[in-house]
Amino acid sequence: MATVLYITANPNDHETSYSLAIGKEFVQAYLSANPNDEVIHLDLYQMNIPELDADVFSGWGKLGAGAVFDALTGAEKAKIGRLGELVDQFVAADKYIFVNPIWNYSFPPVMKAYIDSICVAGKTFKYVPGEGRVGLLRDKKAVHIQASGSVLSPGSALADFEMGHRHLNAIMAFFEVPSFEGIFVEGMAADPNQASAIKEKAVRKAREVASGF
Repeated sequence: MATVLYITANPNDHETSYSLAIGKEFVQAYLSANPNDEVIHLDLYQMNIPELDADVFSGWGKLGAGAVFDALTGAEKAKIGRLGELVDQFVAADKYIFVNPIWNYSFPPVMKAYIDSICVAGKTFKYVPGEGRVGLLRDKKAVHIQASGSVLSPGSALADFEMGHRHLNAIMAFFEVPSFEGIFVEGMAADPNQASAIKEKAVRKAREVASGF
């Protein structure tokens, strides 16, 4: 049995959100093909995800200098403890489904906060003398479902402006996740008359990818 994290960064629901609508189709198709797997929904808008702030860096500095965890301030312990929970949950999972809209050419800030929480040396990557950075998630799989009003996917005229999928792709490469695929529902604002057709095309793609994920 595999554990799958369904990670969503959208304050709306699947009735009004294209990304969540496609995400729901993906999960349903995945569970149909893998009924014994566990899918855990992480709604990032409903979670406690500490930002990397002065408390976090101060606490990390103390720990790096040899202090014990109990010697940290209350704020440092709460934030660093929570960040540890998030990265441990991420590492323990087998597969990841990231879902988000594009806002101003990137994903919502809460997705960046989550990414920061899982970029932890010794957990998702490490540094090896003479070799540099080595990813530690070489046995994982990931898929990214992204919605945008404009067409921003690789190969499009505006692809260079897109900072959501490209950012996540870089992070997965950083962790050395060997399988990462993008599913894009895009262009609804550019061509509203084709919105339904665009969504149906993305649904078909999601079901196809889910069956082999």
